[in-house]
Amino acid sequence: MLPHQFFKMLSDETRIRCLLLIAREGQLCVCELTEALQESQPKISRHLAQLRQSGVLVDERKGQWVYYGLAGDLPGWLRKVIDGLKQSQCLQKQYLNDSERLHKMTERPVCC
Repeated sequence: MLPHQFFKMLSDETRIRCLLLIAREGQLCVCELTEALQESQPKISRHLAQLRQSGVLVDERKGQWVYYGLAGDLPGWLRKVIDGLKQSQCLQKQYLNDSERLHKMTERPVCC
């Protein structure tokens, strides 16, 4: 993936919010993202599919649930950008409610 393709993909706020949460948490399923972002399941699934098709995310089936995580073979420049976004203090404040809603979920591993 070239830089212009990556940044164009992240021009959608829902995709960047999904990517940030997944980068911070390691792996998340659709139901965790729908709760954290307060968006519908079809909308979240559509954005995750775009991130997966671009090669940024991979999915892993665990029982009946599908979890999404960062691809292990991302180019170094791309991983640095994601790490920078993940560690950004201003973005953590901007999207603090997403993280708070995620961590308030009572049945996280079996929520779907």
